[in-house]
This record gives sequence, structure tokens and C-alpha cells, in this order.
Amino acid sequence: MDNREEVKAFLNSRRARITPEDAGLTIHGRTRRVPGLRRSEVAELAGVSVEYYAKLERGDLSGVSESVLHALGRALRLDEAERSHLADLARAAGAPRRARRQTSAQKVRPGVARILDGMSALPAFVHNGRLDVLAANPLAEALFAPVFAEPARPVNHARFNFLNPRARDFWIDWERAADNTVALLRTEAGRDPYNRALTDLVGELSTRSEAFRVRWASHDVHLHRTGLKHIHHPVVGVLHLFYEVFDLAADPGLALVVFSAEAGSPNDDALRLLASWAATHDPADALARPDQG
Repeated sequence: MDNREEVKAFLNSRRARITPEDAGLTIHGRTRRVPGLRRSEVAELAGVSVEYYAKLERGDLSGVSESVLHALGRALRLDEAERSHLADLARAAGAPRRARRQTSAQKVRPGVARILDGMSALPAFVHNGRLDVLAANPLAEALFAPVFAEPARPVNHARFNFLNPRARDFWIDWERAADNTVALLRTEAGRDPYNRALTDLVGELSTRSEAFRVRWASHDVHLHRTGLKHIHHPVVGVLHLFYEVFDLAADPGLALVVFSAEAGSPNDDALRLLASWAATHDPADALARPDQG
């Protein structure tokens, strides 16, 4: 992925979404021919010269200071994920250019695998930045049965969400799931722009899915930390589950994702039912069963 083009597209897309009114600027009857703010207006808000901001938006972030990045974030009203992404792009711009690298196979350490197995009452899995699931406990395999039905290994959430028709039934709000999936991949691309496996995945999905291609062009980014997942499971029906994401400090690029429900809630009951069902069934059976919810 070309860093200069990434920077140019990201800054341009963030500038285009902000109106002068959003930025607190007063406009006196001038016809505007560009969406959002002009470059000169962003430069004014960031406290830099128009020439310098134009250089940045042409994709040249090499040597930019943290104070300028902070000022740009304020002027463009960037959220935490967007500020972090801009910093990643600046870091990549200052690094020596490298050929795309083939990422070595990532493995889950035995200690982490034991933790997964010990969390028998909670679905949990480990994934990497391109959303490959590298290990999962039995309850996670049951919860994500349509995903694990994919023949390729490791299974990949992005490939499932955009290339498998079952995804639109599995996710109650598929549009939101799709948006977040692409934003996570875009965030990872900023962190690791020379990852060949990630670049190949993005190329494959862009070629095979218009829905992915449109979202990728928006340059949205997202931090995956905590929230709710809304699932329509083929065995237990509707589930609204909390999730927490724990970065594995000893394994850079890997994260443990754990799902839970409030004790005594209908979602907790459904999760217990799923655990009971999974103890006596192959998760693949879920795809052949009528919905019980």
C-alpha cells in the first residue's frame, strides 16, 4: 500500500466531511465548489501555512512533528482511532521504504491456548490484525458456527462477512458489522503497511465484493476494544453479547476476544443453552438446524 496515496486520501476524506459551520467558521456569501473545508481553512484552524498543509495533503508526512499532528487532529475533528491512524501513517512515512514482506505464520502460545480452554463458560478466540482466527475455545466455535464452517484455515472474519451469504443472516446489523470490519482492516493497514498477507486479503475482497470496495474507499478506521455484538444464531436465536478485547503483550499483533452476557439475563440463558447444546453436538450441525429462537 502506497503511503503517500494513503495519506492523501485520508486527509482529503476527513477534510471533505467537515462543513465551515462545524468548524465554527463564518462564511460571507461565497460560492463553495468543494465539499467540506478548503485547504486554506484547515491550515488556518491548524495554525500552519497553506503551503505546508498542501504539502501534507499531497501525501508527504515525513518529518512532521507531534504538535502538527495534534493540530491537524483538532482542525479535522479526528476521533481517537483517526488520530492514532494519522500517527501510524506519519510513522510509516518516516521509515525507510521496504518491499512488501511475507508475514511468518503466527501461532498461539501454549499458555494462551490453556487460558482459552479454561474459559469454558465464555466464548473466546485469538485473532490477528487481518482478522484471522488463530485459536478458539469450543463455545466460540459453537457461537460462530457459520464462520468456522468455512473450509479455509485459518478462518477469517472479513472473508466471511463479505463473501459468505450467511453473514447477512448471522449479523443482526450486517451493515454495521461490515463497516467495522473494513475499518479494522484499514486501521491495521496503517500500522503495518508492508504486510503482504493483509495487502493480498484487501486485494481479494476489493475484487470480489463491491460492498467491501465502497467501504474501503471511505478510509474509515476503528479501535476494537469493547462493545456489543448482535447475533442471530441458527440454534439459540438472537444474542446480544458484550465483548472485550485484550492485546497480548507478549505476542504483538494478536488479541484475545472474550464474549459475555449479564448474569441472569435472557442472553445469559441463551449462552448457557448454547454451551449445553455444543457439549453434545458438532457446531457444523447448527447450519442444518432450523432456528430455535
